[in-house]
Amino acid sequence: MAAEKEKDLIKLGMKVGELKMYQEDKIWSRYSNDKVDIGEELAKVIRTLYRNFPLSRALRALSIGSSDEPQFRILETAFRGGLYLFDVDQTALEMVDERVSRQATDHVATICGDYEKAFMRRSEAAGFLKRRLDGEKMNLITLHHSFYYCEEESWLTIMRNLYRDILAPKGAMHVVLMAAETVKKDTTTWLYNHFAGKFFGHTNDQDLRKLKKDMAGDPAFRKAQVLLKRHRVRFMVDDFEKFMAVVWMILLYPNVHDYTPDQKKEITELVYHDFWKKRKPLVQLQDHLVVYRGIKGRGAV
Repeated sequence: MAAEKEKDLIKLGMKVGELKMYQEDKIWSRYSNDKVDIGEELAKVIRTLYRNFPLSRALRALSIGSSDEPQFRILETAFRGGLYLFDVDQTALEMVDERVSRQATDHVATICGDYEKAFMRRSEAAGFLKRRLDGEKMNLITLHHSFYYCEEESWLTIMRNLYRDILAPKGAMHVVLMAAETVKKDTTTWLYNHFAGKFFGHTNDQDLRKLKKDMAGDPAFRKAQVLLKRHRVRFMVDDFEKFMAVVWMILLYPNVHDYTPDQKKEITELVYHDFWKKRKPLVQLQDHLVVYRGIKGRGAV
């Protein structure tokens, strides 16, 4: 009986990878402390920003790739001068549009598109400011888990163009990403490196620590404060389908890696035996990178 139940759960775990990414992310958001972690650091960045402006000043923000995630509540209240949500996922943006209409939050606007295409060239970034952001620069730009879908060699160019052409003279950028390296087998980084490496010869080389070093040597950021800190996030849910939904999101299936049925079976069985049966939480080590421009004091990360 137990063996049959195990087989059924593994079959369900393999199928749940067909969920849309925003559905998987909602499970992650609900049962991990990731969004709490992001929210806490985001609040520190906003507090640092507000110390440099009069209370009467309505600030502006651009959120890249976070659409309807929980930090929307923080951004919506803190940036009454205009909050722009830029995402490639039209379905997620439609959920925001419905909420904006229902709650009459007319200072919020959604933009559907590919941020890499929008900001890889300086001329495109300048055009985006004029066409989509009403020509007025942002006091805050966030990229929360957004760089996964962009080659690392593009990061510095995108950050430079955002800094020069989108960020206001007094402003901040907040970037969050899973840590690139770890040998700990209970982490999302190990899980990705193990299976993406085994089946596709690909491991996670997306490292915000390296980006920080690259920015230190770039003249565009000469006057910027660039800070970085690593946090620990925990995910656990008492439902194997939901647990596997998050695993597929971490393994970038099917958006980046299209695992075969046999590969999906191997992945699901490992997760079932090494995590689920042991009631072992999945841990994510993640880096917070904050760039301050024209801000007095060291700020906070």
